[in-house]
Amino acid sequence: MMKTLSINASLATLAFASLTAPSVQLFAADAAPKRVLVVTVTTGFRHSSIATAERILQKIASDSKAFTIVDLVQQPTTVIPRKPNAPRALPDNADDNAKKRFEADMKRYQEALAQWTPEFEATAKAAQEQFNKEIVSSLSRLAPAELEAKRIDGVIFANTTGDLPLPDKEGFIKWVENGHSFMAMHSASDTLHGFRPYIELLGGEFETHGGQASVALTALDAAHPAAAGLPSPWPIAKEEMYHLKTYDRSRVHDIFASPTVPMDGKPNQGQESHFPVSWVREQGKGRVFYTSLGHREDVWDDDSSLANRLNPPEVAQQYQKHILGGIRWALGLAEGSAKPQVK
Repeated sequence: MMKTLSINASLATLAFASLTAPSVQLFAADAAPKRVLVVTVTTGFRHSSIATAERILQKIASDSKAFTIVDLVQQPTTVIPRKPNAPRALPDNADDNAKKRFEADMKRYQEALAQWTPEFEATAKAAQEQFNKEIVSSLSRLAPAELEAKRIDGVIFANTTGDLPLPDKEGFIKWVENGHSFMAMHSASDTLHGFRPYIELLGGEFETHGGQASVALTALDAAHPAAAGLPSPWPIAKEEMYHLKTYDRSRVHDIFASPTVPMDGKPNQGQESHFPVSWVREQGKGRVFYTSLGHREDVWDDDSSLANRLNPPEVAQQYQKHILGGIRWALGLAEGSAKPQVK
C-alpha cells in the first residue's frame, strides 16, 4: 500500500511539474531584456551632450533591466581639418574691448589661414573621404538583414543629425513597420530631411529654434508610460525648444506639449496654443516614440556636481523616466494609447 501511494505521489509530482514548467519558461522568455541598437552618428551639427546621452542610456538599460544595448553605432574617430572662417565683422557701435577681441581673433584667423596650403587642403580632403567611408561602414549595422541577424527589437537615434547614409533607407522603414521599434531624442528630427519616409515615420521635422528657454510642459496623456509619474505642468529651467514643421496632430498621440511657444514669440504653424514636445505613433506593426528634449547635458544627467548645471537633478531624473517610459512603450513592454487626440 505504501509503495502504491509513493508511486502515485511521484506521478502527481511529475504531472504538476509538466504543467508548471511551460509557464515558468514563458515567464523567463518574457522577462528577457529587449535588444536595442543605439545610433549617435552625425553628419550635421554635433551636440556636446551626445557622450552624456550614450552613458545615460546605458545606465537606464542597466538599471531598468527592460532592454539591453546590443550595439552602439558611434561617430568615426577620423579628424577632418577645417578651413578657418573669418571673424564676424564688427558693428559700427563696437566698444574698445570688442575691437581688441576682434583684432585678436583676426590675428588668429590670419595665422591659421597661412597654414591652409594646397598640401594641407589635400590632407583635409583625404581625411573627409576616409571619414565618409567609416560612417558608411558604421551605419552598415542598420541594414535590415543585420538587424534581423542580431535579433534587434528596436533602434534609438540619440541626437543624430544630417543625411545619414543608411545602407537601405526604405528597408529600414519596412523593418520598423514589420513590428519593430524606433525611438528618437532631440535632433533625431534634424536628421534625414531629404528622405520623406523617415520624416513621416517620426511624425515631425525640425525647422529652427530660438534661445534656450524656461518651459512648463503639459502632459496630454498623463497615464501614458512616457508621462506616468511626471508632474504636469513639468517645469524645466533651461532647454533648447524646437520649432517643428511637417507635424500633423492627426497622425500622432501627443505626450507633452507647451501651451506657449517659448522661442521669441514665433508661432508654431498657426497653432499658437499647441507646441508639441513629445509623442508616440504606430506605423504598420511598429511603434515610434519621439521627444524633442535632450539638448543639454543637465537634462540628461542627474549628477548634482555636473559643471554648468542650470537644471536641478530632479529634471534629469524626470527626463530619464520620460524616455524610459517611451522606450518601454515602443518595445511593447508597457501599454498606452497611440490614438491621435485630434482628427
